[in-house]
Amino acid sequence: MSPWFEQLRFGDGLVRLSEPHVHEILRSNVWWLRRTDRDVVVDAGLGVVALREAVPALFARDPLVVLSHAHLDHVGGAYEFRERAGHPADAAALAAGVPASLDGPELARLLGTEDVGADFPDVMIDALPEPGYDPAAYRVGAVTLTHPVEDGDRIDLGGRTLTVLHLPGHTPGSVALLEEHTGALYSGDVVYDGYLVDDLPESDVAAYRRSLEFLCGLDVSVVHPGHGRSLDRARLRDVARAYLRRTDEDGA
Repeated sequence: MSPWFEQLRFGDGLVRLSEPHVHEILRSNVWWLRRTDRDVVVDAGLGVVALREAVPALFARDPLVVLSHAHLDHVGGAYEFRERAGHPADAAALAAGVPASLDGPELARLLGTEDVGADFPDVMIDALPEPGYDPAAYRVGAVTLTHPVEDGDRIDLGGRTLTVLHLPGHTPGSVALLEEHTGALYSGDVVYDGYLVDDLPESDVAAYRRSLEFLCGLDVSVVHPGHGRSLDRARLRDVARAYLRRTDEDGA
């Protein structure tokens, strides 16, 4: 496997891929679920290095990729998959080609976050994937969904299923996947162990609050998020409740 990616095996056919040379703001998780009938991949990384070249085994069973939402650090490699699932509310953004740059100030401008652009480094990677690589040439191309999914849809993996949960707020089409057999939730950027971002132009705080209120009552065993380490149910509730307190207009 290419040194650009780190691989962590969780057992039960679950593998996490991450990109250690990507700045933490964009360093996302690619979750690879190897199941009986087919494989499913949740999100597709930044796309600096082609997944097919770096991790060829990932494509051995022609997996379905499920895109948790339409941001560059989650859809950069989506074009490599024959079948791509995601929520229709993010389909137009994907089809237009999501805003993308490895230049920190330029990325802040494209995302509409110039006020926090000072937190972005000049370049969003700390190493080149190969000699001569030009970060200025980085782009994320247009992606068309082959499998639009809605809340409650089920993805059959052969004796095990993933249920789609539409949880808008971070983006209009943000989704999570619940594997009911194990109680595992693949949450994308709906929730992770950190400050939850709700100030992008496409974000909706009221919708985000409803999504997190729902998650507070969801019976899960573990959360595998779009960024950082996995969370247990107690930590999920802590993060969600902290967000709800922070965004409570009444200060309750």
